[in-house]
Amino acid sequence: MRVFVCTIVHHPEDARILHRQIRALLDAGHDVTYMAPFRACNVAPWPGIVPLDVPRAAGRNRLRALRAARRTLAARAKDADLVLLHDPELLLAVPHHLRSRTVWDVHEDTAAALGVKGWLPAPLRIPLRFGVRRLERRAERRLKLLLAEEGYRGRFRLEHPVVPNTTHVPEAPPAPPGDDRVVYVGQLSLARGAADLIALAELLHADGVTLDLVGPADADVRPLLRDAQRVGLLRWYGFVPNDRALRMAEGALAGLALLHDSPNYRHSMPTKVVEYMAHGLPVVTTPNPIAAEIVTDAGCGLVVPFEDPEATAAAVRRLRDDTALRVDMGKRGHEAARARYHWPEQARLFVAQLEDWARSTA
Repeated sequence: MRVFVCTIVHHPEDARILHRQIRALLDAGHDVTYMAPFRACNVAPWPGIVPLDVPRAAGRNRLRALRAARRTLAARAKDADLVLLHDPELLLAVPHHLRSRTVWDVHEDTAAALGVKGWLPAPLRIPLRFGVRRLERRAERRLKLLLAEEGYRGRFRLEHPVVPNTTHVPEAPPAPPGDDRVVYVGQLSLARGAADLIALAELLHADGVTLDLVGPADADVRPLLRDAQRVGLLRWYGFVPNDRALRMAEGALAGLALLHDSPNYRHSMPTKVVEYMAHGLPVVTTPNPIAAEIVTDAGCGLVVPFEDPEATAAAVRRLRDDTALRVDMGKRGHEAARARYHWPEQARLFVAQLEDWARSTA
């Protein structure tokens, strides 16, 4: 197949897009053209793909990137067997002649997510939510949909295949959990618990436990993180490619997932939870339903209340003080991740589904 993969929102080294889906397509022998904001993110494209650079859509600055994406799709995707979109914004950029060959990979509840977009004025959120739902129904009639979560099925009227956002799980965890640092891997925002993480770092600092944050941050929390790092409360590394970020997490006392109680998170599996499990780390998570169910069923971590740094600090101290507990939780989490969330199992389904769609549109 010739697959044209597109994003104007995500980092070009996004874990699901590059490290899972594009890697699976390349491993299966398919040709990949990748339209992404390489220059804006200062990223060198992988060998083996055809890179096409476009501006990045961020905050309220989206129109320029959208126009560039539409021009690029019209000029360069003509011969693609499939076009794979990763941003709902790109639904507005697909030329008419490409719609029958276009797949939208749905990996966010876009309408629900509008409620936590700090750059979006509050009066616009409700009307835009209705607009997004209409756009989704329209896309369902005209395009092919691939869902990243079982919980997204209820948003759509038709049945669509689901390829969960799982991860690569090593055969054995590389290192047992340690006792002097906790880690968070992923995007940092207020809704994802950035302020709670800073408060937690302050509580743990006196105990000699360090907080490592590995991931990019929304504009409104960057000054808070810089201030906390300046006074030595935490270490913030910024964006690190997913494979390297997870190597940095290895050997931590626990992995943190402190998402707030937001509609966008209630039906989604936080990939970081499975990634921590895959690398043998106990998980400390807030009680979003899917995360709490995974951790509780596997016996691989502790569930703490929403927006409660004191309770989170107590959970971390409990794990630090009980070596047998954290080692056992790390082992159980790895075993559960290997059995249920190993990406190569999903990669085969993903590639087979795209091959099937490509044949049907040939």
